[in-house]
Amino acid sequence: MTLFIPYGLVANETLAIVNGAEITTKDVNEFVIKSIPGATFFSLTAEQKEKVINQMIDRRLFLEDAQKNHIEKSLAYQRDLQKLQENLLLDYWMKEQVENLSISEKDIHQYYLNHQKNFLKPASVKVRHILLKTEDEAISLIAELEESVNLKEDFIRLAQTQSIGPSAKNGGALDWFMFDQMVPEFSQAAFALELNTITKRAVQTQFGYHIIYLEDKKTEGLIPYESVKDEIVKALRYSRFKLKLEKISKKMKKTAKIIVK
Repeated sequence: MTLFIPYGLVANETLAIVNGAEITTKDVNEFVIKSIPGATFFSLTAEQKEKVINQMIDRRLFLEDAQKNHIEKSLAYQRDLQKLQENLLLDYWMKEQVENLSISEKDIHQYYLNHQKNFLKPASVKVRHILLKTEDEAISLIAELEESVNLKEDFIRLAQTQSIGPSAKNGGALDWFMFDQMVPEFSQAAFALELNTITKRAVQTQFGYHIIYLEDKKTEGLIPYESVKDEIVKALRYSRFKLKLEKISKKMKKTAKIIVK
């Protein structure tokens, strides 16, 4: 017997009961996280949620049938179960070894100082652009913009009405980008601009002719220590864990009885 509980009415509770066995939001969410990269049960549509719950119900029914048929008594099952247990045991042992490693604040900060080239944040810019089919169109709009008394406002208006690019509806606005994230011609022109100025000549790329307006710029610099601290801890733990495993291995091999054939 299957009993549905309306999942829209409760949070983190029972979603279905199959022959007395509960299927909870936690169970389903864990299943979704493992099955669909980047997704959770709560991020799915109503139709997707219904489908996943039905899959979990099927899984519970199939599991019951496997138990009735005593699959767990087969030699193949016992052999594979032993392998899974050994792997899980080893995973927990390694996790314990990693967690027991001591990483001091001094070690973390010294690593940051010694590897600063790894924590450089490249320069980036935020621009608006107008994309046109011909150079003559671009020259005409540049001349109009050079006469403007409110450059940004007029640039946005012309981008919305004249640009053939997908960013036209946003007034030509693009997200922040680094030099190597755009075609070379576009980046060279954008990074050469002063704040709140436009390109004096049309910038030609394979997409057409661009007029670029520089809204903001961030210079190259170090990523703050606190922002990369966790990343450094992971790097130090990994390198020290490798060394620790090598030492443990050498020590154990001295007393173990090993026969290689």
